[in-house]
Amino acid sequence: MSASLVMGEVLSRKKQGEDYYSLTVVAPAVAESVAPGQFVNVRPVGRTAHILRRPFSVYRVHKQGGWASTFEIIFDIRGPGTEELAALDVHDKLDVMGPLGNGFRLPKKHSRCLLVGGGIGAAPLFFLAARLREAGHRIDVVLGARTSELLLNAMDARRLASICRITTEDGSAGDTGVVTDVLGPTIERCGSEVVYTCGPHAMLEAVAGVCGAAKLPVQVAVEELMACGFGVCMSCVIPLRVRRKKGGSGSGGVLYARSCTEGPVFDGSQVIWSDHIAAPDTIDLASELVPPPAAPPRAQHVPAGAGAEHSPPGN
Repeated sequence: MSASLVMGEVLSRKKQGEDYYSLTVVAPAVAESVAPGQFVNVRPVGRTAHILRRPFSVYRVHKQGGWASTFEIIFDIRGPGTEELAALDVHDKLDVMGPLGNGFRLPKKHSRCLLVGGGIGAAPLFFLAARLREAGHRIDVVLGARTSELLLNAMDARRLASICRITTEDGSAGDTGVVTDVLGPTIERCGSEVVYTCGPHAMLEAVAGVCGAAKLPVQVAVEELMACGFGVCMSCVIPLRVRRKKGGSGSGGVLYARSCTEGPVFDGSQVIWSDHIAAPDTIDLASELVPPPAAPPRAQHVPAGAGAEHSPPGN
């Protein structure tokens, strides 16, 4: 379904632990159509710091049918924009564009799925876990953060997962270390068949490396700064390895894909993680493989609560 530009209404604002905030937003057109891994661009109405919308992955969705369907985002304060979001009250209005981007691809047959999240970046994995459970897949989780205070909803992760491993860099919860310290043994123990991951860039690169060595497919949800959210500004591109078309010379090339439209979810084996590592025979295939920039989402002038209505949190 194409994205909509709608007016949402804040149903609740909650403090999540010491550092995180969540907003539940009544926006039926978004909540009824968003898929795990997709994101929304939001901006408080009538505020000054939010000149540009900020992108947020969808943390949860509650489909009530009709006017009451909601989506939830979770964030920490990183600047005046997120500070304004944290100060919103119930019934405040929110300018919402979404759903945006391409989300996670679910397995077609029953699979053992391992979800790997880091810090607040783990947010879209909870929405994904709910959909995977609905489809009958097994879910295992590795959740990590610098400290226990920065773990995102570890209790819920344990409830969702058959096996849940927790890591913190300071040892304040679970195993001391980072997620990749326990990833290999967890893959082996769980018999994982596909890995989904979201979190900081360095963590995604490390997880993709472990999965590559284990010959496991891995889908990564990248966190890139962006301005427009629908492919025009080109501020969120990342390099991907691509195969040259059949009959062409050379072994492959590099495609600069837009995180907001081709992503934010990518095949982890295709992402060129380090600037100094280039795919062989670097070429420009963008004109062949990337569709032209999408038109901005069409506004739907529907009152909040009536009828049809990341990458990282912005500042």
